[in-house]
Amino acid sequence: MARETQNVNPLTRSSSYDLLPPDMPELKVVVLGNRWSERREVGNFLLGKNTTIAEPDHCLKLREEFEDKHITIIHTPDLLFPKMDKVTEFIQQCHILSNPGPHVFLLVLHLEDFTEDHKQKLCRVLENFSDQSFDHSLVLMTTSGMMRPEWMITNPALKDMIKKCRYRHLSWRYLERLELLTRLGQVVKENNGRHVQLSVDTEEPASTGLSDALRSTLHITKTLNAAGKSWNNFE
Repeated sequence: MARETQNVNPLTRSSSYDLLPPDMPELKVVVLGNRWSERREVGNFLLGKNTTIAEPDHCLKLREEFEDKHITIIHTPDLLFPKMDKVTEFIQQCHILSNPGPHVFLLVLHLEDFTEDHKQKLCRVLENFSDQSFDHSLVLMTTSGMMRPEWMITNPALKDMIKKCRYRHLSWRYLERLELLTRLGQVVKENNGRHVQLSVDTEEPASTGLSDALRSTLHITKTLNAAGKSWNNFE
């Protein structure tokens, strides 16, 4: 799935006003999937830059300016959690990083190894995040070698996932940055620019403060900022 993102050409065929509603200053995308290398590459592609960060233990937010607007990518750890408390922890982190909520869930799914088990666990994450999650989701199919995207027809798990996402899907092969941003913008417009409204209570009691996981995330943010990086987890 290697793709050169270092010298991404600027988007010249459309403006940010065409991609997003005029009154929307920022596009917030949560990237989910079953391979970190591919999630990172897609995030780099959207941001128009290269990052070499290792797979995070907690959610990580990256933000870049695009014309007069911003694109925010929220990377996630491995979501194949064996326990429900890990799913809740992930939702808490995403709530803070995307406040008041993301616009789109971009599901980066590898054709060859996306299984029924992956589908069930990914659905569990989305369903516990919000009953609106599938309305805000777009499937991006990736593959190794020369396998064609039509292979999804023989993969029942992927076919069902695409159906749940209102048949919104793209193939990563030969995809241009403008096309992907346009499709993300279409998802936003179909939902009238609304954020995903969380269906769970993510507020912690004032007496307990942040959880250890969220404190760790904040520590990572401060470390990156101290090193002069443009990555951040909290604004």
